[in-house]
Amino acid sequence: METIQRSPEPFYYPGGKTGILLIHGFTGSASEMRPMGQYFQELGYSVCAPLLTGHGTIPEDLQKSDRHDWFQDVLNAYDQLKQSGVEKIYAAGLSMGGVLALKLAMNRPLAGVITMCSPIWIRDKRTKYVEIVHFFARNLYHTSQKRSARSAQIQNAMVPVTRTPLGSIAQLLKLIREVRRKLHEVKIPAYVVQSRNDETVRPESADYIYANIKSEDKMISWFEKSCHIITLDRERKALFREVEDFIKRTE
Repeated sequence: METIQRSPEPFYYPGGKTGILLIHGFTGSASEMRPMGQYFQELGYSVCAPLLTGHGTIPEDLQKSDRHDWFQDVLNAYDQLKQSGVEKIYAAGLSMGGVLALKLAMNRPLAGVITMCSPIWIRDKRTKYVEIVHFFARNLYHTSQKRSARSAQIQNAMVPVTRTPLGSIAQLLKLIREVRRKLHEVKIPAYVVQSRNDETVRPESADYIYANIKSEDKMISWFEKSCHIITLDRERKALFREVEDFIKRTE
């Protein structure tokens, strides 16, 4: 079995004039995007994957950051690709990373955008109370349980997170709402990817994104054997090939 190393650090792989900006998810790190980055590096693309502020370390660091910091990290990575001579940029994000990729598409020129298991709605019904509770108790944490649906390989490749600040979850929910209201502003080629067995995001989120973006060139794909962290799961190579096909077709 192929081993995926746990390495939360951001990475940049220089390559050709077409670049791919890979954005990890909430409480995740660049580690979950590394196999995808290596795949596209081997194809000759320039690849940049930032580590979002407060991620990849301890919950207290995450608590000090907000959605504006995370989007600024994405803007900085975009600028890094541009300054290195990249002419066309595709933004691909996992989970919250896909929401940030959509926000980037609303604010910077992109050749295309790819969302992977990105939330409009989250499965955990307790999230509806997060902002109310956080308003009255700002230092509370949500204690995470290990996701049995995730394979040992995925668990080993990710930085373990046992506590998530409620304030950070509130920031995630605000980001989702802000982007959801402006999906009609996305008019570039778009590829929406969703796992049917997603244990974190309600799969109908993908249908909502697909229906509400105004891209003339858009497609949606469903993966049957993967969970939420689709970039590390058993169908990841098929996912990478499909993203490659999308980029080659729209480049």
